[in-house]
Amino acid sequence: MISFFEASLDQISVHSVGNKVQDEFYILSDQTLNIDDHVLKNLLIKYFLSPFEKGNEVYRFSHSSGDLNLNELFHYSSTIFSDEASFHEMSQNITKYLHDSSNHPKIKAGELYIASFKNLQLEGELHDGIGIFKSETKESYLKVSLQPGGFTLNYEEEAINLNKLDKGCLIFNTEKEDGYKVMLIDQTNRTDTAYWKDDFLKLKIRNDNFNKTNTTLGIYKNFITNEIDNEFDISKVDKIDLLNRSIKYFKEKDSFDLNEFSEEVIENPKAIESFKKFSREFNEEFDSGIDQPFTISGAAVKKQSRVFKSVLKLDKNFHIYIHGNKELIEKGFDDSKSMNFYKVYFKEEQ
Repeated sequence: MISFFEASLDQISVHSVGNKVQDEFYILSDQTLNIDDHVLKNLLIKYFLSPFEKGNEVYRFSHSSGDLNLNELFHYSSTIFSDEASFHEMSQNITKYLHDSSNHPKIKAGELYIASFKNLQLEGELHDGIGIFKSETKESYLKVSLQPGGFTLNYEEEAINLNKLDKGCLIFNTEKEDGYKVMLIDQTNRTDTAYWKDDFLKLKIRNDNFNKTNTTLGIYKNFITNEIDNEFDISKVDKIDLLNRSIKYFKEKDSFDLNEFSEEVIENPKAIESFKKFSREFNEEFDSGIDQPFTISGAAVKKQSRVFKSVLKLDKNFHIYIHGNKELIEKGFDDSKSMNFYKVYFKEEQ
């Protein structure tokens, strides 16, 4: 999705931001950093950009009023893209706004890096971009030095692990009228600090084929795993079979159609109606666009396939992986042992 082998770091400003609720303040630098060390610059590019290489989701800036200009980050980004000389001033404004958005007591203080890049590649096209990155987690490191006659040990406390970016976003200078293309990183993954995406950036998912595929598979998995039991008495084997059939559909088809999918995968008329109702309610709430046919994204199918479990767990003794015909496995009960059992049919061992 994103590549940075052609990217260059153009400008960077570093500030510090604390937790407003805890009466911590922000500290603003007076000017941008001047980095002449080529090695350091490459380390920073890797630290900032490499976490996004495996990302697929693309977001857009939004605002509850529908007016993008009321989104602070959209405004600051637009100003930088139109006037590079405003970069440092806007970086200070971004820091102040993040401080104002830090309204949860568990939000950690940290350094805030605002950077501008040239030649970021997204979806096969090169764009200028703005990065906003926050480091919250500090670690201790040992440093071993060779000296005459042996080695010396030293340490560095409160240092930053260059292999772990806590929070970040990349804003690409394209499709401004729709809220730009934005990618997101939040390694802390705590619900109590969702302020980064929702309060600070105010992002919404982009309704492209990747996200429609990803969302549809996610809705279906949630329906089979958590919702279908409310209306139907269904075995775990049947649930696994329904999940396997959905992945098979998405791997074999070029496009998704809700009616076709429901009839080919679910089959049971009452269960079909229940799934359509479940997906319709989701679509109405989140405007996901999955009620209309769309082209299936292979990358999204590959991603979701990793979390679709086809494993039947039996106590702590056995795991049965079910990938094919569910008719080749039967469930029963042994009265003499007072235990359930499964009978599995096969032609040969491999």
